[in-house]
Amino acid sequence: MTAVAVENEVVRTARPTPTRIPMSRIVAVELRKSFDTRSGFWLMMSIGILAVVATTATILFAPDDQLTYDSFAASIGFPMAVVLPVIAVLSVTSEWSQRTGLTSFTLVPHRGRVVRAKLAVTVGVGVASMLLAAAVGAVGNVLGSTIAGVPTTWDVTAIELAYIVLANVLGMLIGFMLGVLLRNSAAAIVGYFVISFVLVPLSALLAQSQAWFEKAQPWVDFNFAQGYLFNGDMGGAHWAQLGVASVIWLVIPMTIGLWGVLRAEVK
Repeated sequence: MTAVAVENEVVRTARPTPTRIPMSRIVAVELRKSFDTRSGFWLMMSIGILAVVATTATILFAPDDQLTYDSFAASIGFPMAVVLPVIAVLSVTSEWSQRTGLTSFTLVPHRGRVVRAKLAVTVGVGVASMLLAAAVGAVGNVLGSTIAGVPTTWDVTAIELAYIVLANVLGMLIGFMLGVLLRNSAAAIVGYFVISFVLVPLSALLAQSQAWFEKAQPWVDFNFAQGYLFNGDMGGAHWAQLGVASVIWLVIPMTIGLWGVLRAEVK
């Protein structure tokens, strides 16, 4: 309230209430954060660079009869599966590792809105990156078949490509979940590699040796259920298994992590 003197009387007028920061602006700020730092910029640029490198390697070293779009998609898919979750991790943990959380959560006191903006940016970056990689792979497929003098083969349907994009977005969400849950860059990145490259062979070994786990594996092993997306083989049972595994590995840990983010002291 402010006081204004009018003919020896004091009249109090209400101060204008600041307008709420729109969600679109928060999303734009979070997107800009991904490119602001030198490391963040080159990490984002590495998506296109790795796609070009993988495509070039396929043209140079793949046998002529394997110069198909599926080969290019597979060669590009592996580096994307590694880089994209790291980007998702850093989008969350940077608030704590770079100590910008106090500023972010002061300007936007509702922490949930900041996390939702980060999630929107993560999904957007994942989809855009995979579409860019698909375009680079398509160009490589045309160039490779032309150079080798073989017919250009398009053996990946639009539905299968959509499944691959979804699979990589889910991989990014695993990284995002670990960032929210652990709020530490190194720990979250190590956690992702443990889930992807340590638990996978252990789960496969257990399924081979234990009949009960062989039946349970599609329901509790997220990587196993996610693999059907990369194979383009999704039936009703596969969607159900992916849903259950996502609840175990995404929904429950994300809920616990969000509870911690909303209540943790920011320094």
